[in-house]
Parts: sequence; C-alpha cells; structure tokens
Amino acid sequence: MPAVAPDMLADALPEPVSIIGASGALGFGLAVRLARAGCAVTIGSRDAARAEEAADRAREAVPDGLVTGLANDDAAARNELVVLSVPFRSQSETLHNLREVLRGGQLLVDATVPLAAAVGGRATRTLGVWQGSAAQQAQEMVPAGVTVLSALHTVSAPVLRDLDHELDEDVLLCGDKRGDKARVAALIDAIGGLRCVDCGRLEMARITEGMTALMISINARYKTHAGVKITRLPDELWPAT
Repeated sequence: MPAVAPDMLADALPEPVSIIGASGALGFGLAVRLARAGCAVTIGSRDAARAEEAADRAREAVPDGLVTGLANDDAAARNELVVLSVPFRSQSETLHNLREVLRGGQLLVDATVPLAAAVGGRATRTLGVWQGSAAQQAQEMVPAGVTVLSALHTVSAPVLRDLDHELDEDVLLCGDKRGDKARVAALIDAIGGLRCVDCGRLEMARITEGMTALMISINARYKTHAGVKITRLPDELWPAT
C-alpha cells in the first residue's frame, strides 16, 4: 500500500484495522470504540470460534458496527493496520506464529507491556527487556518491511470498553517515522475523547510502557481508572507537513 500523505488522512480514515488479542479486555474495548467510530474492525484470536464470539459481542454493543472475527493469521493478513494487544507472556509466541502472514508495508501497533505479572510478580513492576522495550522486541521479530509503533499503554481497558463513559485523555505514541505515527494517530483520534501525542522514536517506548505500571499503582490507590493528559500542547498536533 502506498504511503498516505498526512493531509489526506482526514478523508481516508478511519481505515480498516485488525486487532490481535481483541477477545481480551483492552483489545475488545478498542474494537468497540473504533467500530462505533465507523471503522471496519477485524478481531483476531488464536481460536477462530473465540474471535467470532467476541465479534458477536462487539456487534451487540455496536449494532451498526462493521466487526468480523477471524483466527489470528487471517486477521493479521487482512488489513494494513494491525494492533497487537496481548499479554507480554504471549507476545513472542504470537509474533512468531504471524511471521508467515505479516508483510512489508504493514504497520503493527504494539500495546504490549512487560509487566512482572507475566512471571508471577506484581503488576506495578516491569521486567527488563533486552531490546529496551516490548515494542523494540516486536520490531526485531516481525518480517522485514513491517513497521512497529507503540501506543495505548495508559488507557484503562474497563473505561475503553464502557461505551457510556466519556473519554478525555491522551494516547502516548512512539515510532520512528512521523508519517506512520500520523496515520495511526488519525485512526485512534477517531475515537472521541482520545488524542494521540507524539512521544518520539520507538526507543521511547521503554518509558511509555513503564507508565502502565505507574497508572496501575495510581488507580489502585485512588480506586479509579485515571488516564494521562499532557498540558500546554499546540492545538494542531499533526500538521500536514
């Protein structure tokens, strides 16, 4: 698929997206929010029946939504935009299984967080990843030509899944090319109340991923589902330049 100029994004989006792991909490919340925004969503799961069951639940929540459920490999091959929303313990295996279907030109948005809970530790602690972050690990694992971006680490899954809850928070987005980030931002910004903030290159994911543990700690103490809001930014975060 040819590159999309930032000034064309408003007319082109929301473009179709596949969400691997959308039978889980965060992925499902993202699926229903995007479906309500008019995006054609493909839900992926290791089990095709489970994916279709999640798609049924999404269509029940958003009756006019365009939602399909497929096995992970079929879902990943279907669209140019792919979101990976799986626990850290499943990231490596999932990407290994998708190597034959992911292809050059696709953008993979990695929402994985290396929480210590993956090895029986606390969810308020993170694990060291040799590559620097889960997103950088994903970039090493995907086929050549697939670009990994990092996002969605500080958005509460229960809040995202609750369509009656009004969102008002920022999504911290990392990636090496601004054009790719603008394309992903246009997709996520289609969800009312979410605003993508450019946090720099993919290497910054080591910081944004760690903020999940911070938000878990804050939310546990205040018994809420707080999000992140960056202040004093310009009105236009993704100028067409």
